Amino acid sequence: MVMINTVLYQIQRMDNAELNRVVAAVKSQRTYIARTVTRKLMPGDVVSFESRDGTVTGRVTKINRKTVIVKDSTSNTNWKVTASLLTRLGIGEEA
Repeated sequence: MVMINTVLYQIQRMDNAELNRVVAAVKSQRTYIARTVTRKLMPGDVVSFESRDGTVTGRVTKINRKTVIVKDSTSNTNWKVTASLLTRLGIGEEA
């Protein structure tokens, strides 16, 4: 927690150019995390994620570079989800 407070303090002291560098680094890290997750997924995998209405569980139908299409197991709704928000579930855990 000390580290995050230090980071937040430093952000408050930055000028616009320095903030732009931080934003670019954050975007780059998020892209890296999303691509790492997508490499581990395959169509048919059972995954879950948190939506506004609660936890959604479904199967992966398509994998893009940063996002994944998940078919909800209860409502058959297709969700386009950022890969870093997904949790891969074991076999037989689909609701």
